[in-house]
Amino acid sequence: MKLARVFPRRTKASPTDPLAFFRPPELLDEADEVHISVTFTWDIPLAERLAEQWRWVAPVKVGGVAYGDRGEEFVPGRYIREGYVFTSRGCPRRCWFCGVWKRDPQPRLMPISDGWNILDDNLLACPRPHVEAVFDMLRRQKRRISFTGGLEALSLQDYQVDLLAGLSAKPNCFFAYDPDDDFDVLASAARRLLDAGFTQCSHRLRCYVLIGYPKDTFDDALKRLNDIKDLGFTPMAMLWRPTTPAEQKYAPGPEWCGFQRRWARPAIIHAGAALQAAE
Repeated sequence: MKLARVFPRRTKASPTDPLAFFRPPELLDEADEVHISVTFTWDIPLAERLAEQWRWVAPVKVGGVAYGDRGEEFVPGRYIREGYVFTSRGCPRRCWFCGVWKRDPQPRLMPISDGWNILDDNLLACPRPHVEAVFDMLRRQKRRISFTGGLEALSLQDYQVDLLAGLSAKPNCFFAYDPDDDFDVLASAARRLLDAGFTQCSHRLRCYVLIGYPKDTFDDALKRLNDIKDLGFTPMAMLWRPTTPAEQKYAPGPEWCGFQRRWARPAIIHAGAALQAAE
């Protein structure tokens, strides 16, 4: 079957094959079926317009994370590019800003496919045999490993520190510092990883920091980002976005967008240019 996959936006994780599209159909486009894949809720209006346009080509199905799909199976290269893989879905935490736990309140293990960029919701919360099997797979890869799906400091165990530090090239590790997180837990994770051989100057230890959520301020956000930097992490600001009509009144303004961009670029952060709040 000739399956066209259509995406509202192109990202680093987007497939690159000829049947991956990021636009309305053109005259010569052909397919037996069309899947509109939507990751972000704010892309739903555009995705539904694309669905209407692609219906003239072939039957259309619309889905993805933005629609609450659980991801029952993972087919490498279908909805994300080769090398990006899921080995589990779900998370046992109950973060108010995240819907992952509503779909899978406990890690749901999946077959382990070869890849070098792990997108699991909470790999470190998975049973030890699964985590060790994932690292067995990672040792076969010829690329530097990245955990862009995120690693949770609260779940980090000493054996996992050894697994991360034991890869032939230190991986890119993305942790997170979210509202209500215990800063001391993240500090402990940073200390153990640095003691195991990671270095601050390599910028391999990174940390997503949520900013711009209701009642957040620039001063508070700036303090969180600098606190994370002082631990040895490279902070990566993630701008909160409303997901329901009731939250729209709290949507961060354009000044937050500029602030976030400066705190998402390691070269700027470590040059010191991002250490001032938005004007």
